[in-house]
Amino acid sequence: MSSEQNGTGRRPATMRDVATMAGVGIATVSRVINGKPVTPDLAERVTRAAELLGYRQDLTASSLRRADRRTHTLGLVLEDAANPFSAALHRAVEDAAAEHGLLLLAGSTDEDPVRERGLLKTFTARRVDGLIVVPTGQNDSDLDVACRAGTPVVCMDRPSTAPQVDSVTVDNRAGVRAAVKRLHEAGHRRIAFLGDLRSIWTAEERYAGFVEGLAEVGCVLHPSLVRRGLHGAEAGQQATRELLALAHAPTALVSGQNLLTVGARMALQELQLQHRVALIGFDDLSLADLLEPGISVIAQDHAAIGREAASLLFERLEGEGGPARHRVLPTRYLARGSGELPAPEDS
Repeated sequence: MSSEQNGTGRRPATMRDVATMAGVGIATVSRVINGKPVTPDLAERVTRAAELLGYRQDLTASSLRRADRRTHTLGLVLEDAANPFSAALHRAVEDAAAEHGLLLLAGSTDEDPVRERGLLKTFTARRVDGLIVVPTGQNDSDLDVACRAGTPVVCMDRPSTAPQVDSVTVDNRAGVRAAVKRLHEAGHRRIAFLGDLRSIWTAEERYAGFVEGLAEVGCVLHPSLVRRGLHGAEAGQQATRELLALAHAPTALVSGQNLLTVGARMALQELQLQHRVALIGFDDLSLADLLEPGISVIAQDHAAIGREAASLLFERLEGEGGPARHRVLPTRYLARGSGELPAPEDS
């Protein structure tokens, strides 16, 4: 038998190759591969031939021949898989998919709508059974097209305007409002805000919560104490340096995103102000409780977000109809010291 025929050469072995070596028909090979009953002797011959030839089943082609046309795969579109928040969402969805015997394919957008569109097209071309997306907010029409083509879509962390897309978010505004109230109760009146890119829905919601929180406690919103459109730890660090250099510097900071919180804390430690300037960040950070003082945060339950998104998707895959659903989960405050620092007496 040539190298072409035995699966070790230029082309992979086919079902016909397996049938020839086992001395059976292609239909018999198909039955064995798909787990349908045959005699033990035939099953052994086909299995042995497949092993010798290195035959690998084409799962995509097999799925297209099944009545339900399922591929048993899901597509996951994240903002940045390297970000701890995205990584935690990834793991939560992956665990839920594994419980249902599904394989998860994932990619990152880096908040780039062009990259997001490419991922959506790639996953739908691979006929994933469903999509879970952290949307950039600029390709809602693509999500709608996927839904209308029969691929259910669930957005997490941010909603979508697409009419058939379910979503899971947290109550961003309430979390930040509560943080502002805590800082006010500790005597702070000059409270600064660090916000992510304005194109991001959560960044806008958290800033809105900051504005509402100041209004609720009767505190003045100082435009000079607001820095928005930031992205990444370095941007957060530089913005914090600028804020602390002001003639009327803030006595407390609210950071609207985990990497911005990292940057803010780096600046505080650089200036040796981590024990004087209060800091509350949105979303938890690894090892945040081991610092001195620890970083107080508005925490999200990543596992709950991922599980809820997966649950909504599985319900759609099982035939659930009806309009789009939006689930809102609560946040919780983790007091670790940095958010509990009192305002200086001279403030």
